[in-house]
Amino acid sequence: MSPCARPAVSQRLQGLEHHVDTHNHSSVEEFALQSFSEEPGLRGLFLVLFLLLFLGALAGNTLIVTAISLHPGLHTPMYFFLTNLAVLDIVCTSTVLPKLLENLVVKGGTISYQGCMTQLFFLTWFLGAELLLLTVMAYDRCVAICRPLHYSSRMGRPVRVLLAGSVWAVSAVSTSVHTGLMTRLTFCGPNQIQHFLCEVPTLLLLSCSPTTLNNVMIVVADVYFGVVNFLLTMASYGCIIASILRMRSAAGKQRAFSTCSSHLLVVTLYYSTVIYTYILPGSGSSLENGKVVAVLYTAVSPTLNPLIYSLRNKDVKVALRKVFS
Repeated sequence: MSPCARPAVSQRLQGLEHHVDTHNHSSVEEFALQSFSEEPGLRGLFLVLFLLLFLGALAGNTLIVTAISLHPGLHTPMYFFLTNLAVLDIVCTSTVLPKLLENLVVKGGTISYQGCMTQLFFLTWFLGAELLLLTVMAYDRCVAICRPLHYSSRMGRPVRVLLAGSVWAVSAVSTSVHTGLMTRLTFCGPNQIQHFLCEVPTLLLLSCSPTTLNNVMIVVADVYFGVVNFLLTMASYGCIIASILRMRSAAGKQRAFSTCSSHLLVVTLYYSTVIYTYILPGSGSSLENGKVVAVLYTAVSPTLNPLIYSLRNKDVKVALRKVFS
């Protein structure tokens, strides 16, 4: 080889090495998840607490589904949607809590890139579906109280199956868009997620690629799932309250309010936590507060929902007694 050719070959080899090095560091194969608590003395306490919440959510929602399925008197639109809510709570908490428990047992827990995208897909799917389902449940109560004579025709089996199917399908399309856009981003390090789960806001902070399109789609999703559905839910409850105030019978008012108070409590708890996480991600709140809020909608809310609906509903109490007997 001539001396004149050696510099050219050397430059090519350096360029090839640079290309290989860039390729090796252009994608992250796994992410490091934070534990819920880094204090060794508290990890055991949180492990027991979250394990009880996980088992409570699974047992409570499974009982709700079983009781409604086995009791013919509960085969109505309201309990059909309640069954969908219980199923969503089961799958939502099963998406997050097993990994959270693992990270409390094993310090320095990690999650693979594929595992993170999978968790992101299902968590976003179930959270969006639950927001839509709460809006549908509010509409169901609005028709039942404000238009009782037309309730059977407006909320017949084909209609409620269509509404429930739309809830799952629309949210699935939304999460497919978000997850697809996320997989197009490049994560070249660092790989430390400032959370104990994979969520859109925390993952975008680690991206080395432009996230403009992701942020635009987040705003669109926030407006639809958060603002529009919240306004529709409040509109339904506005009609419900107006109808209750027009009732002359005190017993009728009490019965109408009892059927809606449980759902209103669940709506308040769920919207407050999701809005804090997805609509106000840059409000300056601490990371620890974000972890607590995430626990509320992935663990506490799925555990409390069966208690809220069963303790305030005589029909569900009767059905649960039959299950245990």
